[in-house]
Amino acid sequence: MKLNNIYLGDCILLMKSEIPDSSIDLVYADPPYNLSGKSLNLKNNNTGGPFYEMNEDWDKMNYDIYLTFTHNWISEVYRILKPNGSLYISCTYHNIAEIIINAKNNGFNLNNILSWYKINAMPNITKRTFTHSTEYVCWFVKGKNWKFNYEKIKEFNPHKTKDGKSKQMRDFLDFIDMPILQGKERIKAENGRAIHPNQKPEKLIELIILASSDENDIVLDPFFGTGTTGIVAKTLNRNWIGIEINEKYYQIAFNRIFKENK
Repeated sequence: MKLNNIYLGDCILLMKSEIPDSSIDLVYADPPYNLSGKSLNLKNNNTGGPFYEMNEDWDKMNYDIYLTFTHNWISEVYRILKPNGSLYISCTYHNIAEIIINAKNNGFNLNNILSWYKINAMPNITKRTFTHSTEYVCWFVKGKNWKFNYEKIKEFNPHKTKDGKSKQMRDFLDFIDMPILQGKERIKAENGRAIHPNQKPEKLIELIILASSDENDIVLDPFFGTGTTGIVAKTLNRNWIGIEINEKYYQIAFNRIFKENK
């Protein structure tokens, strides 16, 4: 595969056919959560509208198919990662169990679970549960000699000691805004609605790339979406590969990276 490029297609098939063993330094994945058709649809609200309704074809699988899909793409990631490589997977309480079980079954070790506290999370409309304000990023490693840039992450941490010195980065991330519909990072359609239902903030991706890769390393995102991983990797002088199965998102990512960010 050519570096610093986006590929349109199925990530499992493309990883299997195009990426050699032990060739990738870091993988960040934000796979389908399999929630479409199960969320609340608020048709008449002023902030989200259809944004609240997860109704994407790529996010609709029966449970057995979802388990097989999860196992298969993680298996390919294990094959292509270098021995000191890392895999970060974004997830929620809906699918974290399936992610962890399948990663461990494929040979990965779980190093950390980062809890991303959304300081501007969506309100609880149903009033029947605690307000959901966190997502998770599971950090898996392939061997014992994983890469972790401890000092860079201390510098990245906005929380400082009383005398202004850098502090250790904890696994509770309470300083990253969610790029909700009104956010400046959110990619929007002409009608002002969010184009992608699960766009991640650049600062979250920046933290992951700084933590577990060095300049000129190769970062792969097999669920590339609207291209945030590629933009951040490019800014941080990493090589990157993006794979996206949805043609609409592929085109948006292509335009963002190669036309808007020259």
